[in-house]
Amino acid sequence: MMDINEIREYLPHRYPFLLVDRVAELDLEAKKVRAYKNVSINEPFFNGHFPQHPIMPGVLIIEAMAQAAGILGFKMMGVKPSDGTLYYFVGSDKLRFRQPVVPGDQLILDASFISAKRGIWKFACRATVDGKEVCSAEIICAERKL
Repeated sequence: MMDINEIREYLPHRYPFLLVDRVAELDLEAKKVRAYKNVSINEPFFNGHFPQHPIMPGVLIIEAMAQAAGILGFKMMGVKPSDGTLYYFVGSDKLRFRQPVVPGDQLILDASFISAKRGIWKFACRATVDGKEVCSAEIICAERKL
């Protein structure tokens, strides 16, 4: 398990763009991670998306999945951003949204390693709320040395 302080060692993101609150499971042997984001009405994006019917923007759900995948990638390589390595989100395949995410939801983020070739990493990701899939995608990240 990783708390927010350890997560901040592995992700360069900060408020309001840090979208992983806790890592609940990390299995390096199986190359998978389970993390979560507690979705609160206090999130700044709810002021405009949409004030009368607040919904978490889909691009932020994708970003949250990518951040979970990034943690897995860093842990698999045994490095941190402070070591001069970053992951950039560069694309997604097979992206699907299935239902909206609203304030009060706990967004469960699952990512598992698919492949890595010449610094391009691919992860199978899914986001669920109350056991129901809300989004799935293959997330593609590029490893870069600073």
